[in-house]
Amino acid sequence: MFRAADNSKDDLAMTSIGHEGFATRVPSSRIITLDLMRTAALAAMVVFHTARDLELMGQIPAGTTLGGGWAFFARLVAESFLFLAGTSLYLAHGQRIRWRAFFKRLLRIAAAAGLVTAVTYAAMPDRFVYFGILHSICAASLIGLLFLRAPVPVTLVAAAVVFILPDLYRFEALNSPALAWIGLSQQTPASLDFEPVFPWLAPFLIGVSAGKFLSDRGSWNRLRNRPAGSWTNLAAWPGRHSLLVYLVHQPVLLAVIWLATAQ
Repeated sequence: MFRAADNSKDDLAMTSIGHEGFATRVPSSRIITLDLMRTAALAAMVVFHTARDLELMGQIPAGTTLGGGWAFFARLVAESFLFLAGTSLYLAHGQRIRWRAFFKRLLRIAAAAGLVTAVTYAAMPDRFVYFGILHSICAASLIGLLFLRAPVPVTLVAAAVVFILPDLYRFEALNSPALAWIGLSQQTPASLDFEPVFPWLAPFLIGVSAGKFLSDRGSWNRLRNRPAGSWTNLAAWPGRHSLLVYLVHQPVLLAVIWLATAQ
């Protein structure tokens, strides 16, 4: 996806409770603000992937999206998905871990991650996605369970360590593809999308901290009880179905670009 995402039934970010469609009022268990934030993240992702696909199809110069503002934009979008996933983990399980719901969601995202790996390996075996954004969310979700009851300062310190450590220490022993996903290898695998645990766990943990901090102050309850109009629900729909949007947007983009540029 990007190179250098409880609304408990949600996909990339984990804070949906149900799939409501376009009703004029969402159930009180849903925080529509988070749905809208995920929709915004998805829209930004589509913008970046449109540019990336145009590059891959030779419509814009090679390397356009690999540096400068595009690289920063891609990182920001990926971090937003991980931040929202961390926030949602706390909202879904911060008071009590609902193991069945947790593993059901984890298996769904893991299956989608496996599908991305298989498809990209078939299309581009030299740059296939073996630990992209979905893989990263799966790993971060498991690790994040350890921080659900931790004080906010402790989680933020852990996030800072995760973010800084790759700049301080790299290990040749972790260069193997079987271990490079940790993020502390001396060599970065060639991949269309690579978000290893270090440093990409950091925005996830910051999201967990935000979830707890705002929950302790009653902010989520105030947001949860806000009514939403039909247009707001329409705008929030992609955010409620983020995994579906993630999986289908690339084939749609590629088809549209091919049709638009075909001679």
